[in-house]
Amino acid sequence: MQNTVAIVGGGVIGGGWAARFALNGWDVRIFDPDPQAQRKTQEMLAAARRALPGLTDVALPPEGAVQHCDTIAEAVTDCALIVEAVPERLEVKQAVYAEIEAVNTAGIIASSTSGIMPSDLQAKMTHPSRLIVAHPFNPVYLLPLVELVAGKQTDPACIETAKTLYAGLGMQPLHCRVEIEGFLSDRLQEALWREALWLLKDGVATAEELDAAIAYGPGLRWAQMGTMQTFHLAGGEGGMRAMLAMFGPCLKWPWTKLMDVPDLTDDFVEMVGDQCDAQSHPRSPRDLEKLRDANLVGIIRSLRAANWGAGATVRAHDRHLADAAGIAAPLDTRDLSKPLLTVQRVVPLDWTDYNGHMNEAKYLQAFGDATDRMMELIGCDADYIASGGSYFTAETHIRHIDEVHAGAMIQVHTQVLAGTGKKMHLWHEMYEGDRLLATGEHFLLHVSLATRRPSDPSAQIAAALGAVTQAQAGLARPDGAGRAVGAPR
Repeated sequence: MQNTVAIVGGGVIGGGWAARFALNGWDVRIFDPDPQAQRKTQEMLAAARRALPGLTDVALPPEGAVQHCDTIAEAVTDCALIVEAVPERLEVKQAVYAEIEAVNTAGIIASSTSGIMPSDLQAKMTHPSRLIVAHPFNPVYLLPLVELVAGKQTDPACIETAKTLYAGLGMQPLHCRVEIEGFLSDRLQEALWREALWLLKDGVATAEELDAAIAYGPGLRWAQMGTMQTFHLAGGEGGMRAMLAMFGPCLKWPWTKLMDVPDLTDDFVEMVGDQCDAQSHPRSPRDLEKLRDANLVGIIRSLRAANWGAGATVRAHDRHLADAAGIAAPLDTRDLSKPLLTVQRVVPLDWTDYNGHMNEAKYLQAFGDATDRMMELIGCDADYIASGGSYFTAETHIRHIDEVHAGAMIQVHTQVLAGTGKKMHLWHEMYEGDRLLATGEHFLLHVSLATRRPSDPSAQIAAALGAVTQAQAGLARPDGAGRAVGAPR
């Protein structure tokens, strides 16, 4: 079924997949025999609803329906995509595939395995060509990376289909071209974890100290550059060649124990567990998840501002969402006789202040985004600005009508009050549903970036702005337009 996904296994990963799909408008069917599966999924959805909309500057589509099924057959029948997220045991996964194939022989089966070879997974299947690995990272609803791996019998078209599908969910598909145990990311993570376990075993550091060694240093770099690019940059003008010349011999020194692992005795496991419990105290797992999610949103949004790494993936998803919502639709496809939809987004967590409602600076950001969208619609885009012309805001007036809180879906509609010559006079209204939240009045002048003085816009921009101005000339002047601060409402 179109935009319906079946998920077999509703644990941390399966529940995360359910949230990622549902919040991107897919209907979700879940099968998990755990009697607590529905509760766990709802908790995961609640966490995703709190965090995921804060990543994007465009509202996500209406949430899809989530259905808990009593059997695998009920979940997977007629689904074009089936996500397998059951425990990491080959025989369990192969048994699940047999049940799937009894009722569905065409849908892509995407295993969430962290390291089992897809060729092994598909070895007993009747229709093995449709099995792929699509390995995500926790929390699935926030982290964009998904590793795609084909087995020996996989149809390459399934990988190409998966690339498009997961990109549409705001994810970064990474095609692991060589089938290898553990794929790419987990092999790198395991090497670091293995060394950390030895440092704990040998009494060199505590779990908290080891986490600090990553979180306050290389982890911050790794959030936006991988190991190779980080070391390439550290080599200065000589790049990676200089790094290898300087530190390459050290790789032969016995600094690490990457080829071995300490015995995981009961006493050692308890010691590591006690240290991690103490490090987390008094926060519960749910408290830590909320903290983690808020931190991830902040990091990814900062990368978004630079259009870098995971932030570039979110930006691309924003463009996809804007196209779907009609915000990016060109003027010649719109009804210009009414105010234009220029912003549709959810208020993120970090937009609220000590009073628990949206900070006044964020009203300006939302209205500024609406003005930027209006500029793009009339042709004053990045290419035009690079050619030497732009609009500068000369005056702004914002009225705060009603409170708005984190998680609210807001829309901004923009009316052109005047748009001739060098002038552009805009009126923005911000709504949550039918409730008016605020108004913003912006007066702008077209400026030559060479002289930094007012100048006439290009003929194309003047014509586009003039068309909107003329089409909206019959609209009533908004109540509050031209109002001075403190004037009676």
